[in-house]
Amino acid sequence: MTDNIETAIFAGGCFWCMVQPFDSLPGIEKVRSGYTGGHTENPTYEDVLSHTTGHTEAVKIWFDPAIMSYEELVSIYWEQTDPTDSMGQFQDRGDNYRPVIYVADEQQRQIAEKSKAALAASGRFDEPIVTTIESAKPFYEAEEYHQDFYKKDPNREALAMRQRAAFQADKWGK
Repeated sequence: MTDNIETAIFAGGCFWCMVQPFDSLPGIEKVRSGYTGGHTENPTYEDVLSHTTGHTEAVKIWFDPAIMSYEELVSIYWEQTDPTDSMGQFQDRGDNYRPVIYVADEQQRQIAEKSKAALAASGRFDEPIVTTIESAKPFYEAEEYHQDFYKKDPNREALAMRQRAAFQADKWGK
């Protein structure tokens, strides 16, 4: 990795479904699944599923801003989620699947807020945009079997992506 690498953290439902859209883009150095936003240190998958940790499943993305800007990443993020659903994403229900943009600093916050306002004003969605923008908290990497899941178990990943893909086709024409 180069010296100019920055990070972005996004929660948008099951982290399995959030890795692949970012993983192979130019300027992306690494994408890892994990947990963030809660109050429990070093949570496990089972801890987070218990809904007692306050954590969301999220991805942390290491990127070179000279190649891929944070603004571009936020735009890609919107297309992976249902920003009108505060209690989960698609088949994944519960607070641990809520959509959140975790910002590292004031510059990221301003970019995310501006992007959210533009999406709300676009008329693309009939419901309010409820994705929250929160300050980044410690990010705990998920267990290794969750990393790069779309490569390890593509059939299961395809099943998990079915509702998300239908939504993307409807809202984004993808």
